[in-house]
Amino acid sequence: MELKKTYKELLFWVLQFVAWTMIGAVGFVIPELSPTYKWFSFILSVAISIGITSAYRFYLKRNIDINNFTKTSFVKLMLAFIFCVVLFYQASVLADKIYDLFYTKTEEEIAWIKANVSFVQNFISCTITILIWTCIYLGVKFILAVNKNRAESLALSATLKEAQLNTLKGQVNPHFMFNSLNNIRGLMLEDVDKSREMITKLSDMLQYALSKNTVDLIVLQEEIEMVDNYIALAKIQMEDRLVYEKKIAAETLSISIPPMIIQLLVENAAKHGISNLKNGGTIVLETLFNNNELQVIVTNTGKLSISKNSTKLGLKNIRQRLRLVYGPKASFSLEEINEEVVATIKIPMA
Repeated sequence: MELKKTYKELLFWVLQFVAWTMIGAVGFVIPELSPTYKWFSFILSVAISIGITSAYRFYLKRNIDINNFTKTSFVKLMLAFIFCVVLFYQASVLADKIYDLFYTKTEEEIAWIKANVSFVQNFISCTITILIWTCIYLGVKFILAVNKNRAESLALSATLKEAQLNTLKGQVNPHFMFNSLNNIRGLMLEDVDKSREMITKLSDMLQYALSKNTVDLIVLQEEIEMVDNYIALAKIQMEDRLVYEKKIAAETLSISIPPMIIQLLVENAAKHGISNLKNGGTIVLETLFNNNELQVIVTNTGKLSISKNSTKLGLKNIRQRLRLVYGPKASFSLEEINEEVVATIKIPMA
């Protein structure tokens, strides 16, 4: 990545030098000008042009975002453009005065300058030059931005299957399956009916994971049922150490979301939060619909601490799936608030 940035930077400076050198060299074809005037104008004009447009570019890079071009961006661009034109014009006038300090113009040079370099002509020439430079620069930036967005889109599409497989691994992992089966086997000696119920829930989880793994969106109510099954199986092992609460807004139940995304949050809360607490804790699942935005909040007792050996697969899956479906509009955050870990997903509906 750094090599690529360095290559782009080098290419810019090479093009700057070549372009302004070619423009400055135009003066050499004017017979009325002396060799001294030609070389002085050439060297100074190239240096001034590169200096001013480089400063102009520095400003544009930090204040104009091609991917988010707003009215404010347009105003900033126009002000910078006008300032650059005025500066470019004043620099050309100053360069001529500097020449007069060291050299004396010939009569032919004075006559040619009066005939061809008036205030209006010079200002228009500066305006057109900076306008062409601006158009080329922004055009190249736009093309690069389009190509970058297209490459990212292709890369995201190419990793969709991998993301879906990773989600399956993160949700119904072998360890959870093994522990659940062992717990159910132990439960059969105490409560056969409940054991059958748990086997059914485990079967439903497997069926859900396998059938929804290739689906982009499902209604939230289906996901809640999947989470309920997971909690029921987890409680066989953690028993009263795990308390589960739901605060589901009725208007959110029919909203479509990526499958297994809430289940991931709840599993993460149980596996990395409650299971590590001697006295257990509480997991609260809450859904809200405010300002045309779906909010899914999973809160668990404990502190936010991610093991160094953790692959963070679940968290990566959440962000990746949100980005695949909603682009940059959706967001996911994980933070510790008042000795509780709060995971929040926000999905705009428009």
